[in-house]
Amino acid sequence: MSEITRKHTGARMSQIVMHGDTIYLAGQVGTAGDSVADQTRSCLEKIDTLLAEVGSDKTRILQTTIWLADMADFAEMNAVWDGWVAEGHAPARACGEAKLARPDFKVEFLVTAAL
Repeated sequence: MSEITRKHTGARMSQIVMHGDTIYLAGQVGTAGDSVADQTRSCLEKIDTLLAEVGSDKTRILQTTIWLADMADFAEMNAVWDGWVAEGHAPARACGEAKLARPDFKVEFLVTAAL
């Protein structure tokens, strides 16, 4: 049976869960109230940091789910995303509109990656 490792664990969630060679990150949000572009940059920086902590990186991302509070922000988010994704390493991806945990959050990223 494969071990399950949890990092940055609180009462409600862990920021990182590893099972076998798969890494699951908790949903990442930016600084509440910032622009969609700035929140996206902040999310992607957090993803980079969390993946590096466990010996992975953005080229190993398998799947990303992105939630936007308003799909009108799709192009603004994608402008940042497109500059961040490593060429030739785009993950499977979905993006949709959802009511986020707080009204001043505009984007949230959920990532699954390989070790």
